[in-house]
Amino acid sequence: MSSDRFLFLDFDGVLHPTTHGSSLFSKVYLLEEVFSKHQCNIVISSSWRFHVDLAEIKLRLPDAIQPYITGVTGEAYIGKYSRYHEIVGYLYGRDKHLAEWRALDDSWIEFPEGCKNLIRCNPNTGISDREVELLIDWLKK
Repeated sequence: MSSDRFLFLDFDGVLHPTTHGSSLFSKVYLLEEVFSKHQCNIVISSSWRFHVDLAEIKLRLPDAIQPYITGVTGEAYIGKYSRYHEIVGYLYGRDKHLAEWRALDDSWIEFPEGCKNLIRCNPNTGISDREVELLIDWLKK
């Protein structure tokens, strides 16, 4: 695994749609397929990190993904582009500010406009083949 690449992973609107009646983690199999062939550090940026500890989060995810989960982003950032600032803060705190990273997230408003690091999912559908292709293209570089 390359220690200089980080995927910041949101759950709601990514691993499952945010629409009422959707099963939790119904789309995680798409990531399972990706990580059976490609690897990087996965950091949980989802708000779940405030309510569920890392050990339990790992147990909710497939075995193929668990070994790559290296942590969670820190305290909530209050202000504009909060998710982006939480990610940058995580990387700076580990002296990884030059690391390559992507965020798999549905909340585009939490990132600066045109952020090249964001792989944006549709919250009504969650991750799709399109986002998987973008993720694989980045991991293959």
